[in-house]
Amino acid sequence: MLRFVLIFNVVLLLWFVGEAKTNTDTIVSYGIFLLLTVLLGVMQLVMSRRRKQREDDIRTAWDLMWRKLRRNKSAMAGMWVVTALCYVAILAPFLVPVDPYNMDWGAMSLGPTAGHWLGTDEMGRDTLARTIYATRVAMGIGLLAVVLNSLLGTSLGLLAGYYGGKTDNIIMRLLEFWNSIPFILLAIALMAALGSGLFNLVLVVSLTGILEFARIIRGDSQLLKKADYVNAARVMGIPNRQILRRHILPNCLAPIIVMATLRIGETILTIAGLSFLGLGVQPPMPSLGSMLANGQQFLYENIYMSIVPGSVILLIVLAFNLFGDGLRDALDSRITQ
Repeated sequence: MLRFVLIFNVVLLLWFVGEAKTNTDTIVSYGIFLLLTVLLGVMQLVMSRRRKQREDDIRTAWDLMWRKLRRNKSAMAGMWVVTALCYVAILAPFLVPVDPYNMDWGAMSLGPTAGHWLGTDEMGRDTLARTIYATRVAMGIGLLAVVLNSLLGTSLGLLAGYYGGKTDNIIMRLLEFWNSIPFILLAIALMAALGSGLFNLVLVVSLTGILEFARIIRGDSQLLKKADYVNAARVMGIPNRQILRRHILPNCLAPIIVMATLRIGETILTIAGLSFLGLGVQPPMPSLGSMLANGQQFLYENIYMSIVPGSVILLIVLAFNLFGDGLRDALDSRITQ
């Protein structure tokens, strides 16, 4: 089974390379989904190997983390839902019954039928097909935005916490000033200045929430820089950049992973909200937020137009939150059970 998962990921990689040559609009989503799928496949491999060990055979802190994570049923359920959503999004061209852009003028705003399992929208487009493609876009943009967000926040937090003094004050005051700007006003200004597009949307969303990462990493780096092994590295003449990379950053990975996992669901919800307001993914590309906005105009004619994208948003955010909460508990050394 595990070999099949790894071989399947390799086949997806080859298919992605071929698809990217002809479809540049979805290259970001394909690449991010493939990355997340490979990571989850490796996670499954490690977890299955740990099951073969005895329950009391704990060798490292990561073994203890996997053991606690396996015992958290809600976290495991969230992980499997995220995995399923990633595979469904990647295999969207093979799973959707019809083209999500194909308009059937004879079947507009209809409920579930034999040809359209979840009905159609106001233009006769299949709701199931558009929902699957919208899930792909939302999760791809959300994951890429969180990666950029965590990189920026972690880098600034490390610099502020390790160097301290004026560097700390300048970085944190600038981040607090940036965080004080209302997000909606900031999004409107940036989207108006940069224009619409997936790259600009990723940039706008990734610039929010940097302060949260920076504050936590700053606090951890302030404690770690006083450790004996860090002082020994300074005495040996090791440059600060190597101390940050080899000694400080590896010990900050646990909060970074937890915050990034929890941030994905929040980011996807933000993207859906921007699309609902018309500032996110632009038509005709499917988007959960725009589908929800269009569906509210046809609540009495076809309620499925609102229920389907709303339920998918709820499922995605809930799955990532459950998985993130489970990771937080598993990485907490104070919790032993």
